[in-house]
Amino acid sequence: MFWFAPVSWTPHDEAELIAGWRLWLELGDRTWPSAAWDGTAADVVRPLRELVAACDEIETGYRGAVDEPSEAFIRIIQFLVWTVSTVIELWADDEVPLDAERIALLHADLAGFAEQAERVLELLAVSGGWTGLAAEHRRTGR
Repeated sequence: MFWFAPVSWTPHDEAELIAGWRLWLELGDRTWPSAAWDGTAADVVRPLRELVAACDEIETGYRGAVDEPSEAFIRIIQFLVWTVSTVIELWADDEVPLDAERIALLHADLAGFAEQAERVLELLAVSGGWTGLAAEHRRTGR
């Protein structure tokens, strides 16, 4: 079974809009390794594990805040978790410094997730009404 990134989303209420905003912030902040990277694949995927935990927290909080959760929004969260889980599973226990061949493999896996993450970031920004902020965030790297 292959899931595609959702192509549309309309927040139905304030709780969904706030959850979307939190997801946008988490996804933007945790997708890339920091400058403190230690040279191992495990260190690269640590923030991705944190992203999965944040997705779970966002979904749980959102479900608790509404009577009928939006299937579209839940699909967005679950799609992200499913997409990033493969990268985490492949690399999380790899504590050996990377050589050129393994860096290329890790980069390819991360690029696949990053492509999907960019689609979700754009969807959230457009649908949430914060495209101007998204553009500024990308321009300044904040």
